Amino acid sequence: MSKLELSIEKKALQWINGDYDTETKDKVHSMLIDGQYDDLTDAFYKDLEFGTGGLRGLMGPGTNRVNKYTLGMATQGLSNYLNEQYKGQEISVAIAHDNRNNSDVFANVTADVFSANGIKVYFFDGLRPTPELSFAIRELGCQGGVMLTASHNPKEYNGYKAYGPDGGQLVTPFDKMVIEEVRKISDATKVKFNRDESLVKVIGADIDQKYTAELTKLSLNKESIQNQKDLKIVFSPIHGTGGVSVPPILRAIGFENVTLVEEQMVVDGNFPTVVYPNPEEHEALTMAINKANEIGADLVMATDPDADRVGIAVRNTEGKVVLLNGNQTASLLVEYMLEAWEEAGRLDGNQYIVKTIVTSYLLDKIAESKGVTCYNTLTGFKWIGYMMTKLEGKRTFILGGEESYGYLVGEHARDKDAVVSCAMIAEMAAYYRDQGSSLYKALIKLHQKYGLYLEKLISIKKTGKSGAEEIKAMMDGYRNEPPKTLGDSKVVMIKDYQSSQSKNMTSGDTTNIDMPSSNVLQFYTEDGSIVSARPSGTEPKIKFYCSVNKPLAQDDNYDQITGNLQSKIDRLMQDLIKG
Repeated sequence: MSKLELSIEKKALQWINGDYDTETKDKVHSMLIDGQYDDLTDAFYKDLEFGTGGLRGLMGPGTNRVNKYTLGMATQGLSNYLNEQYKGQEISVAIAHDNRNNSDVFANVTADVFSANGIKVYFFDGLRPTPELSFAIRELGCQGGVMLTASHNPKEYNGYKAYGPDGGQLVTPFDKMVIEEVRKISDATKVKFNRDESLVKVIGADIDQKYTAELTKLSLNKESIQNQKDLKIVFSPIHGTGGVSVPPILRAIGFENVTLVEEQMVVDGNFPTVVYPNPEEHEALTMAINKANEIGADLVMATDPDADRVGIAVRNTEGKVVLLNGNQTASLLVEYMLEAWEEAGRLDGNQYIVKTIVTSYLLDKIAESKGVTCYNTLTGFKWIGYMMTKLEGKRTFILGGEESYGYLVGEHARDKDAVVSCAMIAEMAAYYRDQGSSLYKALIKLHQKYGLYLEKLISIKKTGKSGAEEIKAMMDGYRNEPPKTLGDSKVVMIKDYQSSQSKNMTSGDTTNIDMPSSNVLQFYTEDGSIVSARPSGTEPKIKFYCSVNKPLAQDDNYDQITGNLQSKIDRLMQDLIKG
């Protein structure tokens, strides 16, 4: 960019001349003097907003960056919202943070602002996983909470997840109400940064013990764990909070042969051993898989920095350690848990599971076979939490899951929980091993029973203001000129969650979609494939989800049919992206 827009320059000068710390002013001034116009534009062209995961972005100075001031303004807005919503009442919040650079600093800034606004703060004494924060909000009877994390994003990012009194992330209309309060704050001078120490209470071991105790109650097969307590497990927290909570819960439920990836047990916000601290990526699990091969382990598990997602690897029928994707793990968990509930005589038609609309519809089939309701929600685990709160006391929740490696077992929290997921996945592995089987064999059997479902996610990164405009143009294009065929199969239905309309492309009939509006499109083909497109709510990306399926007989070649389905996915995605 050769010239800076006047609106951007005006914002930059406000920060240079405003009530900001010297380091921040100097950084903005240097960017302006050095002609870093692209960086300045990206830093100031908009204000950070709540997405599916809250407030998240690159760290640095600017209105579109995560820093003391943008987080302070967000917290001031949230404080104003809470003081208005609970006028005349004693208000409390819980705050936790992960291992990211500046997470502890931002957590303290957040506590400063809440307490300065007369709100009591329960402040964790060190890093803790996101699900434990959700648990703490419920346990302590708080009206809200904040988790300082950018989940699985690269090291340059940080963020802020805002929670409501149920322990779930804020959903519409409450997130919008908070945003409106934040927008009323024109600059950082409107933020109360002076901490009231009398309102800040440090918490830690007491909540840890209650959280672990709650999770141990969820075990379904203590006998299998006892029989297979020597199951070889490799675990890595990828430098994050999972190292605090996962090893203790595995010990608590009875596993005695857990090997930790010591290099990745080191708490470090630079994530020195990985390119990207995301358990969805093969590279992030490389060290753990190498350790598994070294010691002959049966199961590999790795959690993301704030321990709400978990990736796993298991041995296939040839003894090779292979990664499972989020849909496969979710399917295994649903089948295992519903079978266990059925065997225990606990299914009476009042139970339910929850998944998102971009998560495998194999979960729907499994639930249907057991007489269990499967609710579908918008993307983002906050909607699963919302459904749980809506049905609390009316129906019995078993499990929630989404394709992006996030699962929740039990009602102790309202967010995805990799800690309890690790416990349940390990128990599941022990159960199948006790039956002379394995997780991989169980997966094949599952597909023989319900059909071989295969899914893939493709993300295309589009950064900055121009990137946001490109993503908007792509979504507009799909709406204005939707594809007629995908992968040589006719598109028979299109669901537009933004207009809340589902259209039958053969008859032209439309029906309403009973969900909040969201910028998501789904294309259903004649042969049963589903392709979804949506902009990410937390990253500068447009995401494409593809799901295909085919019946699988016992004598079919599993690997060959999987390969055929993978080729089919590639054709579908090429048609959509190139089209």
